Amino acid sequence: MKLGFVSAILPEQSLREVIEIASDIGYDCVELMCWPRGKSERRYAGITHLDVDDLDEKELRNISGLLAEKKIGISALGYYPNPLTGDQDASRQYVLHLKKVISAAAILNLKNVNTFVGRDHTKSIEDNWDRFLEIWKPIVGHAEKNNVFIGIENCPMLFTNDEWPGGKNLATSPAIWERMFEEMDSDHLGLNYDPSHMIWQHMDYLSPLQEFSSRLFHIHAKDVRIDQDQLDRHGIMATPNLWHTPKLPGMGDVHWGQFFSHLTSVGYNGAVCVEVEDRAYEGSLNRRIASLQQSHTYLRQFIPKANDYAS
Repeated sequence: MKLGFVSAILPEQSLREVIEIASDIGYDCVELMCWPRGKSERRYAGITHLDVDDLDEKELRNISGLLAEKKIGISALGYYPNPLTGDQDASRQYVLHLKKVISAAAILNLKNVNTFVGRDHTKSIEDNWDRFLEIWKPIVGHAEKNNVFIGIENCPMLFTNDEWPGGKNLATSPAIWERMFEEMDSDHLGLNYDPSHMIWQHMDYLSPLQEFSSRLFHIHAKDVRIDQDQLDRHGIMATPNLWHTPKLPGMGDVHWGQFFSHLTSVGYNGAVCVEVEDRAYEGSLNRRIASLQQSHTYLRQFIPKANDYAS
């Protein structure tokens, strides 16, 4: 396994600065955010560390040289929109850009792109399903042609009132994953698995590692704390931001020793990338870098650094 982090926590940094921070701390790799240039209202979105619209030969040489110099790899390209949004124009733009990210991964000789399936949050799972197949079969076909593997993050995207009642991502449970993989019938669609999202849904976060071991394309290391007093006060039907708090690895309810025990047992040897969404560390760039340092220190006990890792 290789230890990395998700670059979204460093929005103001250039690609070179992100890679230098990764190298200075001792990470092996980075998941690079590839949103189109512009502004996004959602937290951790709209961040562009790799512009897939600007990958000419000179830029490719610069990226290759930087990674070789700093001995850092790219675990995946990340772009997390809502392709199934009810806004048809926005949906088309999201799908177009996602295909560009997949093409860029192939150009960079990368195997992984991470994203969301999306969902029209005003409709049921069944009422989203036909549109899921219609939109996603061409996307997966594009990934197959480019030999790129799409890792779907299992975040429900259901935290606040504007995402109520269904959330903005279909791929939230083992039952749904099983159906998706069966009906999509492609080994290029899998999971970018984050155990924290299972915990706040009050689900087993370990058994999917065995059941979907062949679909584990990428791992996000994020922890979460269930604030039981607030859950008791507001109830399980309240929006989750009222009773759960994202935390750095080791500071929440994920038992990381058990998690890595299961990961190693199923033979996973890909990237595990820290995803910082802990607001206690967001006050300044120094605090966010400190969060990456702390997470690196904690997780290295489970992922020893390979001295010969060079790409």
